[in-house]
Amino acid sequence: MKVFARVKNPFIISTDPALLDKETVFSYLHNEAYWSVGLPRDIFEKSLRHSLCFGIYQDSQQVGFARVISDFATFAYLCDVFVLAPYRGQGLGKWLIESIMDHPDLQGLRRFYLVTRDAHGLYQHYGFAPLADCGRHMEKVVPAAILYKISDIQDE
Repeated sequence: MKVFARVKNPFIISTDPALLDKETVFSYLHNEAYWSVGLPRDIFEKSLRHSLCFGIYQDSQQVGFARVISDFATFAYLCDVFVLAPYRGQGLGKWLIESIMDHPDLQGLRRFYLVTRDAHGLYQHYGFAPLADCGRHMEKVVPAAILYKISDIQDE
């Protein structure tokens, strides 16, 4: 897949896997993100290998991240979206979502899905809406504490 990049000085958004600062991304997901606290390193690494990853960088320093899981034909799932605290409030989250929605390999999808606890307003600007018919959707959830065999994890 061709690398996708956008520049808005002094920041760049890129899908180049060579630019990813895995330590920064893993640290945030493992320690801070409500949806993935306690995420084991091997699961994190596997998730990167099977996703289209978007990084936000300032002078090669990772300041934000998101990944998309997709068949690139009919369906995509947006997840693990974050901007590090010192960089919030600068429009980077909006720019990241806009860039993801503009990615050439993510056009023409029938369904683009995400789950959020508190960022509905951000995603609504890009066409996301609550499920129209929740009765048609099903899920299987295995609590992280059980799946990863970690104690003291509260699942959202």
